[in-house]
Amino acid sequence: MNQLEDASDAIATTARDVGPAVVGLGRGWAHGSGVVIAEGRVLTCAHNLRGDEATVVFGDGRRERAEVLATDPELDLAVLSVDTAEVSPVAWEPGERSPTIGTPVLALANPGGRGLRVTLGFVSAAGRSLRVPRGRRVQAAVEHTAPLPRGSSGGPLVDTAGRLLGINALRLEGGLIVALPAGAEVQRRAFALAGGQTPARHRLGVAVAPPRAARRMRRAVGLPEREGLLVRDVEEGGPADRAGIQQGDLIVAAGARELAGVDALYEALDELGPGQVRLELAVVRGSEERRAEVEFQGQAA
Repeated sequence: MNQLEDASDAIATTARDVGPAVVGLGRGWAHGSGVVIAEGRVLTCAHNLRGDEATVVFGDGRRERAEVLATDPELDLAVLSVDTAEVSPVAWEPGERSPTIGTPVLALANPGGRGLRVTLGFVSAAGRSLRVPRGRRVQAAVEHTAPLPRGSSGGPLVDTAGRLLGINALRLEGGLIVALPAGAEVQRRAFALAGGQTPARHRLGVAVAPPRAARRMRRAVGLPEREGLLVRDVEEGGPADRAGIQQGDLIVAAGARELAGVDALYEALDELGPGQVRLELAVVRGSEERRAEVEFQGQAA
């Protein structure tokens, strides 16, 4: 009975102390959750948003119109500018260590502004990777067992002291939840967004198929199998389009890096410094290999 009472006390205390910082997002059919990280600033998942504005619903039922201040789609984070009144931000004190398996955690949400949810669970996997909607892989994500309904992405995952451990992002089959880690690097990037700083990253402007699909498709038309990323679509006027990349091309290397998967392409792009505006690609078109030089012209992600 004591364990049940302890769990009940943890949920009630977290609802009282952290709950007011948890908000709902709702506009039309789009909905989600978010958390106040500073005065006038709400952090959420970028995939919750449609357009430049959103409706934020606070725990007391107050609705405010919010402006999307900045987004980091590659990390699936966004910060909204909104009147948070006297709501205290969530405690965010990132440590050097990630939570370990078995650590008790509490997940909070206000799905679409339909009321606060607080659930108790445990870390089921630590240091796992998570692929966000834009295709980037985030390391050190936290998988946990605290159940949440639809519309909970963007809400906080906290420890029993109410300190932020992650931002709930994805619900897996079987009910497990994966949260973006709230470590020092994510905190730095989140507060850069809160300051209106959109991260600058190079991008090719292509949609690609994974190497396995590329090998299968080349085999189907009688071409030699090659490791690489098959171009499914090219953004008109984008860097790849200007470099002559076409749908059906197989990108096999970027700079000195062979592309065994899409993460290798991201790594090649991330290695470019702010002043570097060119990247050489090795491209196979049919059975012919050629070189293409991509110019980014100061472009940001």
